[in-house]
Amino acid sequence: MDKLTEYLNAHPYDELHPAEIAKLLKDLDEKSFDKAVQAIPKELIADVALELPDRYFEDVVESFTPEEIAESVAELESDDQTDFIQELEEVDHSIAKEVFEKLHEDDQADILQLKKYDEDEAGAYMQVEVYTANLHHTVHDVIREFAKLRRKDELENVNYLFVTDENNILRYGVGLDNLLVFDFDKTLQENIEENPEKYKPVVGHDHDDIRDVVQKFQEYDLNSMPILDDRDVLLGRITSDDIYDIMNEHATDQIYNLAGVNEDAEDVDDLLKAGKARAVWLGINLVTAIAASMVIGIFEGTIQTYVALAVLMPIVASMGGNAGTQSLTVVVRQLALGEIAKHDAYRTIKKEVILSLANGMLFAIIIGVIAAIWFDKGMLGIVIALSMVINLLSAGFFGSMIPLMLKKMDIDPAIGSTVILTTITDVVGFFSFLGLATLILL
Repeated sequence: MDKLTEYLNAHPYDELHPAEIAKLLKDLDEKSFDKAVQAIPKELIADVALELPDRYFEDVVESFTPEEIAESVAELESDDQTDFIQELEEVDHSIAKEVFEKLHEDDQADILQLKKYDEDEAGAYMQVEVYTANLHHTVHDVIREFAKLRRKDELENVNYLFVTDENNILRYGVGLDNLLVFDFDKTLQENIEENPEKYKPVVGHDHDDIRDVVQKFQEYDLNSMPILDDRDVLLGRITSDDIYDIMNEHATDQIYNLAGVNEDAEDVDDLLKAGKARAVWLGINLVTAIAASMVIGIFEGTIQTYVALAVLMPIVASMGGNAGTQSLTVVVRQLALGEIAKHDAYRTIKKEVILSLANGMLFAIIIGVIAAIWFDKGMLGIVIALSMVINLLSAGFFGSMIPLMLKKMDIDPAIGSTVILTTITDVVGFFSFLGLATLILL
């Protein structure tokens, strides 16, 4: 509580940043948090709530009246307004409805427009507030109008001018740095006609997959992107700060999916929901573990004859699992970043197989020598060395193949990959090790 109070007292309200307040709030215990929330400037309520992790959202909004929340929401950009209302609907639909009804009708229309898009469509992430200029406007008039809006604080994060025609169809995009070197007495069209190709913007459409938009931002190093409808009418824009959030969400999804964890369940304090989500994948893993154990059961007689095999089995399985996870992680991440094209599958698999084979041969020699000396049996060293090569080779192959196949099937490559891979490496590892032992040692 003291930290937040000191911070609020030391800074005028117009200098406060919601992220700083959110950071301080997260450091407080529950009792102090409830008191400190009341110190948040009313115009920053919605901003701070969006900056905090989801589990704090309900605590923040319950501390204020619908009127106070609505006034704060009115200060947000349209995309953030939509995010806030949607999150509030999950907490309390009646309060969300009340807040929505207290907003200006223009804000309501913007929110309804953005809510109609699916969560994986570009339109769901755009803000409809865009600064545009007509082709026939002079540069002097454009700059004067822009300065007027900026002084009124009606524009933020603008470094790119969208140029449209009379029908609001996007024609060009001009960076503000280029605008400053134009002839101020000429129209935008007259200036642009000197080199029109230079001002062709990179665009997205409202129903584009947001992952494709993210990839364009990365490829072209964009700060913002105009979003158009199917007639090329300008609807809004997506800015780089939204793209950073999307990239972070996607990266988090992948990490959770690789571990067989559901992000939505983990972001709330509902232990039952989180436990159920984890239990599903643990149950699947139990089934696969039984499958691996059944392979061991096939060679029960061999293991009873050579007890040393039971000691060495975990080494083969562990090395295969880790090698496969390395390949899997690399390929999943490269797919997410768009670094693997459709025709790159063979190259990717080849690379991972070669790396796994090289490591397999290296560690086969090491563990083969160790096993031979440890149990004073040279042939046992050969058995585990051969098994190590086979298992790491299969780990590299399947570690790269599984996510590529899932991607081709339009399934998130991270979902279920680890469980499938672990099953394969365990089965191949145990079968090759015990099978070779049966053939060579018995």
